[in-house]
Amino acid sequence: MRFDIITIFPKIFDSYFNESIIKRAQKRKLIKINIHNLRDFTKDKHKTVDDKPYGGGFGMVLMVEPIYKAVKKIKSKILKSKKSKIILLSAKGKKFNQKMAQKFSKLDQIIIISGRYEGVDERVAKYVADEEISIGDYILTGGEIPAMILVDTITRLIPGVINENSLKEESFSKLKIKNCKLKINFEYPHYTRPEKIKIDGKERHTPKILLSGNHKKIKDWQECLTKIF
Repeated sequence: MRFDIITIFPKIFDSYFNESIIKRAQKRKLIKINIHNLRDFTKDKHKTVDDKPYGGGFGMVLMVEPIYKAVKKIKSKILKSKKSKIILLSAKGKKFNQKMAQKFSKLDQIIIISGRYEGVDERVAKYVADEEISIGDYILTGGEIPAMILVDTITRLIPGVINENSLKEESFSKLKIKNCKLKINFEYPHYTRPEKIKIDGKERHTPKILLSGNHKKIKDWQECLTKIF
């Protein structure tokens, strides 16, 4: 999988993408992450990427021309046979979820456009991007953090990146429950040592079932979430 991220702050990604699972996935060549500075696709000496919005209003808007040039150059280096998608990160986009992450993990390449300032020229959403995506109902200063979230969420679903057993019972993956009436998307609670601990003067214990050694009963307890909540 190849990720191409278009941004005006390329150094923001240095730390996160060079740690833990993302770093290992790159070293093992399971993913490749390319960061593209939008200012490299401008034509004036000031490397201008934004301008005042037509019709007035507060803030500045990212211009369509440098974004289009960046996307065009990135696409020119990828074989047409490869499955790719261009994503614009935007507060007004479709809300990102686990189902979308699973779908995107089947692609060969994802080009991510990180928005900034007051927004992005609407022609990017209409004529350049394939999808406009939001990570939630709140406003961020830019699309760089959402870009990291997309890369992280999608990367862990790529075969070989993490143990496949860890993906079988995810927080937002539906569990098939035999003995329960409801199907819930929550991950079951986790406990580890110590077995008991005092918190604010009260002793808090690990559920006895988890200490029983009966793996079938433990599995039933984990799956049948309606018995817990």
